[in-house]
Amino acid sequence: MTDPAGQSPRERYRAQVRAEIKQHAWEQIAAAGVPALSLNAIAKQVGMSGPALYRYFASRDELITALIRDAYRSLADTVREARSSGAGLAELAHVVRDWGRSDPQRYFLIYGTPVPGYHAPDDITAISFEVMTVLLDASDALPEDRQQTPFDTHLETHRDWAANHPADAATLHRALSFWTRLHGVLSLELAGHFAGMKFDPDLLIDEELKALLEN
Repeated sequence: MTDPAGQSPRERYRAQVRAEIKQHAWEQIAAAGVPALSLNAIAKQVGMSGPALYRYFASRDELITALIRDAYRSLADTVREARSSGAGLAELAHVVRDWGRSDPQRYFLIYGTPVPGYHAPDDITAISFEVMTVLLDASDALPEDRQQTPFDTHLETHRDWAANHPADAATLHRALSFWTRLHGVLSLELAGHFAGMKFDPDLLIDEELKALLEN
C-alpha cells in the first residue's frame, strides 16, 4: 500500500531516516566543520550501528553530496521564486544575503573552502548553474548602456555556463561581476570579518551594486 504521495511505508520511513541523518550531519558541521563529519558518530545519535547507517548513505562523500545538493536546490529555488515575483538584480543580492545569513554553515558548505578529497558529481554543477541562469535573466532585463569590455572576447569560453540562455557578453559580464562582488562581501560578513568595524554590510552591498550597475 502506498500513501497519496506515492510512497510506500518503507519508502516513507527511509526518507525520514535519511532526513534525520542529514540533520545530525548539519549539527556536526556547525560544531566542528565538514572535515570532522563522522558517519559512526551520527549512527550512534540515531540509534543504529555504523553498518546499518551505510544502508542509507553508502559513504561520507554520498552524505556530503546530499547536503550540498539540498543547499544548492534551496538557493536555486529561492532566487527563482524571487525573480518570478519581480525581483531585479539588486533585490536578488539581498535575497541571496538573507539566504546565507539564515544558515551560514549551509552557505559555506557550497561557497566556502572545498572539502579535501571530495569531488561533486555533475548534477551538483547543473543545479548551481540554475542560480546563474536567474542572474543572467535579471541582467538581461537591465538597460544596456555598457561599452564592450575585454571580457567580451571570452564569451564563448563561458557560454556553457548558461547553454540554454541567450546571454550576450555584456549580460554575462554583469552577472558574473554581480556574483563575485556579492559573494566577496557576504563571505567576509558571514565569517565575522566585519565585526567591530561599525558599518552596515547592507550599505556596502548596495554601494557595490550601484558601482556595478552604473559602469
